[in-house]
Amino acid sequence: MENSCKRPAWNRGKLVGQKAPLKLKEIWAIRFRLQLAGDIRKLALFDLAIDSKLRACDLVSLHVRDVSHGAQIAPRARVIQRKTKCPVQFEISPSTRDVLTAWIESRHLPPDAYLFPSRQHHGSHLSTRQYARIVKGWVRCIGLGEPSYGTHSMRRTKASLIYQRTKNLRAVQLLLGHSKIESTVRYLGVEVDDALSLAEQTEV
Repeated sequence: MENSCKRPAWNRGKLVGQKAPLKLKEIWAIRFRLQLAGDIRKLALFDLAIDSKLRACDLVSLHVRDVSHGAQIAPRARVIQRKTKCPVQFEISPSTRDVLTAWIESRHLPPDAYLFPSRQHHGSHLSTRQYARIVKGWVRCIGLGEPSYGTHSMRRTKASLIYQRTKNLRAVQLLLGHSKIESTVRYLGVEVDDALSLAEQTEV
């Protein structure tokens, strides 16, 4: 018997697949706009998203203590990933440490507080849905097509830049917290990118 009440496919009408990473000029364009607007919360979120390379669920659930030693922001941090239950480490650049310090001090956030508290629900953190809307706002403000970018763009950005500069897949695997190198290859799409680069350099 034919089922006339089938739900539509979840991806119907949507662009699916890997979200594009940001390029350096796009990173600086978004950062400039956030600095110009004086939006320290979003600037801290943006810079830490780039540095940490964390999934959205791990980024928004960070506590102040996860990135700090006492009153100082640590140069490196370590968290347990929700998806894999495995630890992953990430660096926090000096500029990101500066903006995180300013953000924490502006809100007087204690060590056990969420780093990015929800503005809608007391005692909770910024939701992944709210974060996704913020990311859409970032890409929209510099004229990028929203369907091609999302929260995974933030996770992929620095990893992609590191791979482009070093071609060191093992390093990127460790930074992303992937258990298998094959996952990193698929995630970055490096085989396709490298093949296209070779094709572009070959004249016939």
